Parts: sequence; structure tokens; C-alpha cells
Amino acid sequence: MGKWTGRAAAFADSYAHLCAYTAPTLLSAAGLAPGIRLLDVGTGTGTVAALAVAGGATVTAVDAEPGMVELARAVVPEVLHAGLPDLPLPDAAFDAVVANFVVNHVTDPGRAVAELVRLTTPGGRVAVTVWPHPSPPLQQLWNDVMAAVGLTPAPSIIPPSLNFARTAEGVAGLLTGAGLRDVACHTISWTHRTDVDTWWIGPANGMGALGEALAGQDAATVAAARRTYERLAAGFLDDDGALALPTAALLASGRAPSVVR
Repeated sequence: MGKWTGRAAAFADSYAHLCAYTAPTLLSAAGLAPGIRLLDVGTGTGTVAALAVAGGATVTAVDAEPGMVELARAVVPEVLHAGLPDLPLPDAAFDAVVANFVVNHVTDPGRAVAELVRLTTPGGRVAVTVWPHPSPPLQQLWNDVMAAVGLTPAPSIIPPSLNFARTAEGVAGLLTGAGLRDVACHTISWTHRTDVDTWWIGPANGMGALGEALAGQDAATVAAARRTYERLAAGFLDDDGALALPTAALLASGRAPSVVR
């Protein structure tokens, strides 16, 4: 059973809004233009794919979680149930391929990016986003809650031999290693605005670092984590009571190699 199984609705109410911020810049890096064939891998609720449709692209979206596929089909014409690293699509079928916060959720990131390259036409664009490390304040908040409550972070699903540094150099190296050319990576920074109750939806439903660490814990531990979260989150409240969490993402893109004749 996948980590997102049964959590599509909770994701839509919480982390989907956070991940949506990078969508316009991600599509720009992929060369979004009217008429291009674009693949959105790990579409989630379909935010990136819907924006690409609005930009005139012919869009195919895929996601490994059936609940996400159902939600995305409400806003995107073609959504397939499939997951990396083996997508049931032909070679060089797309002018642009994007993956918004996806390659950090697969067991073999290098193989996953190589699959994105396989699906891209020669000279086409691939663009991905990844959360950075060290963690920005938004993500660090969950780390601080875990430390205060004495929770152990869940182990990474990526074996050490296949992992990559969550830095501009590390992500760029991942794309270059998969065969992309002219690779560039830069940081996008913003402040995510939400409220205390809404932002707890993720951990309460087993999502994110804190949610995974809380899985299987007793009610007292969960309640202690919630109290600690509220105490630490108070330092990020605006004057109007909204939660304002600074965060950042790494956006990397490159060009698929041209056919050598």
C-alpha cells in the first residue's frame, strides 16, 4: 500500500496548496507554449496539469495513487493511473515533461529521472522540483516538533547508494546523470499562508515528516505533538492570526539530448 493511499482528499486540503506555488515557474522552465505536448508526472490533484491546459498545451497526467487520479480527472482531460519508474507511454512522446515534488518520493531517483528523459522528444525540456536541505522554516517546524516530543523520523525510502543531495548541485547532478543537457537549478522562496488547524491536516493524516513519525503512536503522543506544534507555530502567526511559514524549493531543468546521426 502506497504512502498516499486514501489520503488524496487530505492532501487536497493541505499540502496541495503549498505545492501549487511552484507550478507557474515549473511550467515556464519546461517551455510551456500553446500546442506543445506536455506530460505531468505525479500530478496529484492536477494543479500543474490544469495550468498547462490553460496555457494551451496538450496535456497527459499520471499519478500512482487512484484517489489522486480521481481528483485530477475533474480538471484535466487525460489522467492515467501509473507511477515511476516505468510509465506505460512511448519513447519521445512529449515535448516537455514535468514532475512537481515527485523525485523525492521514489526509491530510485536516478532511474525515475531517466524515465522522464526517455519520454521527452530530442531537444525537449524536463523540469522538476524538490524540497531542499537544510530544511526551510516550514519544514523545520515539523522537525522541531518531533525533537521536542521525542519522535524518530521515518527512514528514507531511498537507499543511501541511490540518494542525492538536496542542494542545487545535487539536484543538477541528478538530472545531468540521467542524460539531460544544459541543466540549471535555482531556489524559489516564498511564504506559505494558511491557518493552524488546516496545516495540521497533513500530520493528522500521516503525511509529511511529522505525519509519518506519528503513524502508530498512541493518542497521548499525538496530543503532545499537537500541543507542541501549536506552541511553536505561534511564532509564525501574522497580526491577523494567519500562519505565515517561509519555505523554499529547488527547481531544476534541462534539455533532452538531440538524436546523434
